[in-house]
Amino acid sequence: MKSIFTRWLDSDIGFSFRSSPVAVGAAVVALICLLGALLAPWLAPHNPMDLTTLELSDARLPPAWEAEGRLRFVLGTDDQGRDILSALMYGARISLVVGLISVVLSMVIGVGLGLLAGFRGGWIDAFLMRLCDVMLSFPAILVALLIAGVGRALFPDAQESVAFGVLILAITLTGWVQYARTVRGSTLVERSKEYVQAARVTGVAPLRIMFRHVLPNVLGPVLVLATIHVATAILTEATLSFLGVGVPPTSPSLGTLIRVGNDYLFSGEWWITVFPGLMLILIALSVNLLGDWLRDALNPKLR
Repeated sequence: MKSIFTRWLDSDIGFSFRSSPVAVGAAVVALICLLGALLAPWLAPHNPMDLTTLELSDARLPPAWEAEGRLRFVLGTDDQGRDILSALMYGARISLVVGLISVVLSMVIGVGLGLLAGFRGGWIDAFLMRLCDVMLSFPAILVALLIAGVGRALFPDAQESVAFGVLILAITLTGWVQYARTVRGSTLVERSKEYVQAARVTGVAPLRIMFRHVLPNVLGPVLVLATIHVATAILTEATLSFLGVGVPPTSPSLGTLIRVGNDYLFSGEWWITVFPGLMLILIALSVNLLGDWLRDALNPKLR
């Protein structure tokens, strides 16, 4: 029997993936970044989270190929003596976790509200769409800054888990709107089709029609949007961390590493900023390219 992966490769989407060098390259880069982040405790040469292993005498060492570099620190060290390569793996881990969780929560909230607005219509639709209009009238990063700032003010001595929760909430509440509007538009089209009318005539409950019949037919645009939104969420987390309202300094993400390196950029320690910035670019670019491929692959007009 063929495995699930083999059957997927033989499908239309699998053939589209195999015939697109850009999609394959983006998938390889994204997979390497993901594995490096997930396996950081085993692959990283050092543990940048363990402050007892850091030595200030190792601070701001250049990469190994420069004159003062050391082979122990291939990409150099930051201002606290943390190995940049290890910090990149752990930092990408934090950024990916925050980005993926916030995207999943945004998708659940947005898809649920979009289905409800499109299927029920009336005042529910009007209220939810006006709420979306209000959310879209403010820049997402400003809303995230406001939520993150209020959360840090309310919980100044909070544990790391609470700080991560506030950050995820800030990104989630700015990302659900796109899902709601997308699903609502698709639901308005689907609810007038014959299969929905037939289900209503046969007495199927509205909630069952929404989730059993309508939802599977509106998931295509949602998957594309979610793929692209992962990159947006990671960049938003990096921006908030760069501005000092993201993850705690003891758990540095890519944005925190870029912010730390920015203070030393003009004094010659370029590696502290450049390598985290390149890592962030690689993750965001590969995910965006995969999202573009998925959008074209799921569009029947382009097949």
